[in-house]
Amino acid sequence: MKLVVGLGNPGKKYEGTRHNVGFEVVQTLAKRHAAPPPKSKFNGQLTEISVHGEKLLMLSPHTYMNKSGNSVRPAFDFYKLTLEDVLIVCDDFNLPLAKLRLKAKGSAGGQNGLADVIQKLGSNEVPRLRIGIGAPREGADVAGYVLSNFAKAEKPEMELCVEQAASAVEDWATQGLTYAMNQYNA
Repeated sequence: MKLVVGLGNPGKKYEGTRHNVGFEVVQTLAKRHAAPPPKSKFNGQLTEISVHGEKLLMLSPHTYMNKSGNSVRPAFDFYKLTLEDVLIVCDDFNLPLAKLRLKAKGSAGGQNGLADVIQKLGSNEVPRLRIGIGAPREGADVAGYVLSNFAKAEKPEMELCVEQAASAVEDWATQGLTYAMNQYNA
């Protein structure tokens, strides 16, 4: 059993924002695998799918981004998982638009949701899939940027990127992190 955590902010006003691409990846996987409706658990929405016989729990924390660890830690403990069995999917403004980057460990790189998960799990050795949302303009407000919607011209590229990210999660779950890194960290 593995746990995929898509980071984002709950509520209609955040749908489609750069900060919510983690939620979009989980939703894409749910549709692809005809997941049952999510249940409210662990301060979030939890559903389950099977990918080539591998059971995947998919969690979308509803704690708001900066408190994502308050959802991840209870699920991690309840299912008695190891860090290697968890994948955090989040946005990253340090990556070019639509670029994917899988890593086994590391710093939060300015991503506050990931930082909170790392802090609550007590380790930076949690696998993560970062999705590039492009950088804000020089001098722009970072918080405002990550909470903004994608420009019309960016949407087709990001829709394809979310599909690729969902495939990366499937490959992580069934083939392992190293395989997925080799496929998607171009």
